[in-house]
Amino acid sequence: MEEWLARGTLVDVALVAIVLEALLLVAYRRRTGRGLRPIDVLGQLLAGLMLLVAVRLAVTGAPTELVLLALTLSFPAHVFDLVRRFKSAGEAGEP
Repeated sequence: MEEWLARGTLVDVALVAIVLEALLLVAYRRRTGRGLRPIDVLGQLLAGLMLLVAVRLAVTGAPTELVLLALTLSFPAHVFDLVRRFKSAGEAGEP
């Protein structure tokens, strides 16, 4: 198990799971017309995806600058998600 973590394999599994989740959510929306819009799926999953990329880079010994870049990119993704959520809540008339 420690070897899987050191090589980044566990993080790879989580990254694949996130991509599959996104694909399934978009496919569900296209098939049924219900569920999250693709842009909202992207907003919700992108920040977590970037954090996992940062973890993978860190555990596999990548240069610090790459780890920091991935961490930095997670922030605008998070802000994007928050803005979409606040707009959505305002449009729905929620207090």
